[in-house]
Amino acid sequence: MKSFSLDLRKRIVEACEAGDESQRAIASRFDVSYAFVLKLWCQWRHTGSIEPLKRSGRRPAFDAKALQRLKKAVKERPDATLEELRNACGVECSTVTVHNTLKRAGFRLKKNAAGR
Repeated sequence: MKSFSLDLRKRIVEACEAGDESQRAIASRFDVSYAFVLKLWCQWRHTGSIEPLKRSGRRPAFDAKALQRLKKAVKERPDATLEELRNACGVECSTVTVHNTLKRAGFRLKKNAAGR
């Protein structure tokens, strides 16, 4: 989800500083949530900044280079197991992570006719 623009944030803070309207009315006028107005106002009072806060979270296990290695490994050996693909990429992760990465990259499971 993208952050709200600095221009919008500035106008919301200016409206809160003016004190002519309630924060609920300001949220309604700018078509944002009341919680966003509260959080932005508290951030402005405590830090003096209206910049979007850095998002936290886990780094992806597969960066761009590792993803390229994974795609290459799949093209070379399309019947490789997830564990073999993980070892070919040199990434420390679970096989579920390899599966989810392949799924996001557009690879799908193809049943092997010889295995029937």
